[in-house]
Amino acid sequence: MTMFWTIWISVITLGTILGCYLLMRWTLANKTGVEEGESMGHEFDGIVEINNQLPRWWTILFYLTMVWGVLYLVLYPGLGGFKGVLGWESANLHVLSLEESEQALREDIEQGRLNEYASQIKLAEDLFDPIFAEYAKTPVELLAQNDEALQVGKRLFLQNCAQCHGSDARGQRGGFPNLTDNDWLYGGSGDKIKETLIKGRIGAMPGWLASFGETGVDEVVAYTLSLSGRDVDSALAAAGKVRFAACAACHGMDGKGNQLLGAPNLTDNIWLYGGSQRAVTETLYYGRNGVMPAFDKTLGEDKVHVVAAYVYSLSQE
Repeated sequence: MTMFWTIWISVITLGTILGCYLLMRWTLANKTGVEEGESMGHEFDGIVEINNQLPRWWTILFYLTMVWGVLYLVLYPGLGGFKGVLGWESANLHVLSLEESEQALREDIEQGRLNEYASQIKLAEDLFDPIFAEYAKTPVELLAQNDEALQVGKRLFLQNCAQCHGSDARGQRGGFPNLTDNDWLYGGSGDKIKETLIKGRIGAMPGWLASFGETGVDEVVAYTLSLSGRDVDSALAAAGKVRFAACAACHGMDGKGNQLLGAPNLTDNIWLYGGSQRAVTETLYYGRNGVMPAFDKTLGEDKVHVVAAYVYSLSQE
């Protein structure tokens, strides 16, 4: 901060406190010539103004707030470049990126700086990291049978995943899959769920309007819907089956998908973006590129392990 702003902030802050003090002194002094308790000569709607002092407790309270304001400015930063007697400063005050923020946090913890956020993070790590490390020693499938671990995983899920998948984990239309039905794009084993949480996923369904044209898209839509037993125009479906060869690279010739690529099964009538003719047509027109964020840095691998166990448990009988 430049010297100009340091002076500007200091003058405004200290001037405000001084102004409050002078205003108090002025209002406490009787400059009206009217005795205390007597009428000031003002009346409105039957209400007469009386020359009364502020209650003593109220006056003392005002003075205390001024003293506290000055004391706070002495102890903590608030006057421009002055850092305060305690040398306290806000966490990550000078960082410009997430990487710098994480580095600053680790340095604060290691050096024991007077920093509330760093202190709370260190306290949480000391208390809970050993517990998560112990959970991480158990395979996801076995940990999913530990009721205590599932309760912890559920709380982490509600804090980090429910915004998209819902508090009941049943997802919602628009690219947020149901995690309770055992239908998985990338695989539903413990390791695969954990891999998804750590690395995230990025959908890569291209749009086909330019390649197929509107008529071609209608044909492929008809054939795609027929794979799940829907009633469609047989002529369109037959023509669409020929064009579907371009889709088979990901979804397979039988349309049952490929978990290595995250290509969904088109035969089970479970749809991520909606299974109506209009919704499937929109998918083929424009493609789908949903993003599942990575949680490796947000939660860390040990916490991800517990969340994976909770998610795995949701689709088990």
